[in-house]
Amino acid sequence: MNFIRRRRSALIKLAVTLCTFWLFLAFTISYRSSGLVGQSEKSWLNEGPPSPMTELEQKPNVDYHHQQQQHQMIRTISPKPTQSSSSWPARIKQSRFVTFNLKKQQIQKMRKKPLGGESMQKNVIDVPQSLLHIEAVDIYNYAPDMPGENGTAVVIKKEDLPPKERALYDVGWQKNAFNQYVSDRISIYRKLPKVPDASCYKKQYNDNLPKTSVIICFHNEAWSVLLRTVHSVLSRSPENLLQEIILVDDFSDAEHLKNQLDVYMDRLGIVKIVRLQKREGLIRARLSGAAVAIGPVLTFLDSHCECLEGWLPPLLSRIKENWSNVVCPVIDVIDDDTFKYHCGKSWMTNVGGFDWNLQFNWHPIPERVRKSRSDPTAPVESPTMAGGLFSIDKQYFQHLGTYDPGFDIWGGENLELSFKVWMCGGKLEIVPCSHVGHIFRKRSPYKWRPGVNVVKRNTVRLAEGEFGDVSDRIALRQRLNCSSFEWYIKNVYPELFVPGNSIAKGEIRCMGQNKRHCLDFASGRKEHNKPISMYPCHGEGGNQYWMLSPTGEIRRDESCVDYAGQKVFLSGCHGLKGNQEWKYNFKDKTLTHVISGLCLEMNHDATGVIMASCDSQNLNQQWTFGEVVKQR
Repeated sequence: MNFIRRRRSALIKLAVTLCTFWLFLAFTISYRSSGLVGQSEKSWLNEGPPSPMTELEQKPNVDYHHQQQQHQMIRTISPKPTQSSSSWPARIKQSRFVTFNLKKQQIQKMRKKPLGGESMQKNVIDVPQSLLHIEAVDIYNYAPDMPGENGTAVVIKKEDLPPKERALYDVGWQKNAFNQYVSDRISIYRKLPKVPDASCYKKQYNDNLPKTSVIICFHNEAWSVLLRTVHSVLSRSPENLLQEIILVDDFSDAEHLKNQLDVYMDRLGIVKIVRLQKREGLIRARLSGAAVAIGPVLTFLDSHCECLEGWLPPLLSRIKENWSNVVCPVIDVIDDDTFKYHCGKSWMTNVGGFDWNLQFNWHPIPERVRKSRSDPTAPVESPTMAGGLFSIDKQYFQHLGTYDPGFDIWGGENLELSFKVWMCGGKLEIVPCSHVGHIFRKRSPYKWRPGVNVVKRNTVRLAEGEFGDVSDRIALRQRLNCSSFEWYIKNVYPELFVPGNSIAKGEIRCMGQNKRHCLDFASGRKEHNKPISMYPCHGEGGNQYWMLSPTGEIRRDESCVDYAGQKVFLSGCHGLKGNQEWKYNFKDKTLTHVISGLCLEMNHDATGVIMASCDSQNLNQQWTFGEVVKQR
């Protein structure tokens, strides 16, 4: 009897062992064939489990460097030394999944728990049938059929999402001022379109170009967007030209940007993380990154960018040619909602300018420059730069005194550096064969200390030298023998409209209906493309203050009266004449639209204007300016 019991017990144990083995084998086959296992997971299943201590349990290799730069302390995360024989694609391949060592214990949890911290949300979501194409997206892997590939748009209608996903959708917009929900469903390795100008690929560059340190400052950036920025730099930059990537954390408090970021970037072997110990703002954050950079060239990028193939050599080539060349890529638009990549062509390249409120703006290449250009892909001189994306020789940056240390947070630093480059012997260029995409947000998601308008403060300091001691800036200009601002306007930016050069200015009053009505338009770019109206003259300027430029523009700051065949409206001045060119006859007081030959006329009920055949006897076509400065 005991023998039978022992035999039965042995058979039961054998059966349990066999069942366990077959269940494990079935689970392994099912899981591997489901498509949810990335390359790293498959590697673990083939090669055995990881060491007992996972990467996320290990403390990163941290060096503390105390830098006496004003009142800040910088914490630098040093990367592991890289193997000279390994190529970047191989290194990227090994580091594509930050949690790829967490397998045996967390292989089931990964489908439930966000992989990228609170900012990453879920990788596997329940969505309506119409959205099944975005299910089970692993942003750490790449496939040609993933959402957003080749820079295409990813359209998700919030109303079609379940309530929980709808809440995540809203939170992403609120935190980042772009559609983080969409970004979290696009691979961080997604492919982008090629530069549209084929001649760019035929250009030959010096084999001995200088290396660059790429400095990317961030504050509470979304995980997927930051990683996509870093990997686009890594995968689309020649290894021999990229010295390092420096991430400057401007005192972020998001959990995914702490230890999780350290561990992830530590795998890449070429990334340093500089952590500021209090909120400093873009200007001082960039200076902190520049202070630890070892590359001879500094390249500054924002933390929500994607680089196109071939973006780097054209920039470094110009600096190799002349150390005082400060160069910018063409900044393409990444849609803040769908993440579609809009790639501009060379002939569409714009250059930077500014208005008299010292606000940066874009405008077409001036006619005087366009006439002398035989190659649309050649670098083009730009009076100013947007300031977010550019390369500069490190020694030249120091030679110019870097940024004005009196500037706070951000705002105006791009114009200050632009003026300094041009006025102190350098040159500012936009390089059409270098393209970097940028997410342009409609609002800033960041919070600043209350009670301070930092942009206004910086621009007033730039214009008038107020807000703090500027004696060192004056001494710097004298030491560098810099030219005057008048020289800059005359030689670099002659297209800039100077209000003092107006032919006529003030109100534009109609002689019809007892001379009581003036040309009127609500201020602000948001009002662009709306019809110009007539309103009783009030003599207080404001909406009724206009300037007639020497080139025939009827202006309100950087907005111009425009006529394209239907309505008379206000639009951004483009400096190309065309629809914005008018001729004022000082004798019969008519305003003629040059390209159409029609005259401006007040309508019959004095509420707006129309274009009509010219009739110098018609009082509704006769106009007077508040002040005539000079006749032409």
